[in-house]
Amino acid sequence: MDPAAITPQSFDLLSIFLNSDWVVKLVMIGLAASSLWSWTIILDKLFRFHGLNREADKFEDAVASGRSLEDVAAEAGERPTHPLPRMLQGAMKEWRDTRAKGAVSEGQVAFLIQRIDRQMDTIIARESARVESGLGILAIVATASPFVGLFGTVWGIMRSFQAIAIQKNTSLAIVAPSIAEALFATAIGLVAAIPAYVFFNSFSTAAGKYSARLEGFADDLSTAIQRRLAERG
Repeated sequence: MDPAAITPQSFDLLSIFLNSDWVVKLVMIGLAASSLWSWTIILDKLFRFHGLNREADKFEDAVASGRSLEDVAAEAGERPTHPLPRMLQGAMKEWRDTRAKGAVSEGQVAFLIQRIDRQMDTIIARESARVESGLGILAIVATASPFVGLFGTVWGIMRSFQAIAIQKNTSLAIVAPSIAEALFATAIGLVAAIPAYVFFNSFSTAAGKYSARLEGFADDLSTAIQRRLAERG
């Protein structure tokens, strides 16, 4: 850029982007797209975790209300989307099938509990994988964005030295545009990385707590089934 053409408006964000080298432009566009992608995942996870925990609270309150498990399972509908009622319905189905056969031996009771536990473990594994989907992308954005931004920074600094060599002038007006675009690339890299890093850790913790919640419900449900079978025996 001609030093004589530099004005204060030359350093607004849009001008810096438009006047930057094509390599730095690609870096900026890639980082902006990564940031947009990560924010799409962040917003989706925020609403999803809120909805899942809200539904879990309601269902656990229904189970703890003193009503029969059969009534709670029937109220959830035929194909509930939340894993807790699916776990309850699966366990109750196994329980009804066993009860319909009359008296059962201790070995059959143990086999029933194993089937119920296996079924609930499958639901927990699938649901855990579902809530953790997208976290890998956040981890990649959080890890890679600063280095991609640093590449843009290095490229911009190289251009500033090239401008000094070509102009044979060390004036700040010569190197300021290239340094500005280099620092802008660094800033975009941090803007993309910081939210991805913060929310990756937050969602990883939330996913772990949600999986533990499902496992706790499965343990309580398995205990309740065993108690019923013991009373029936």
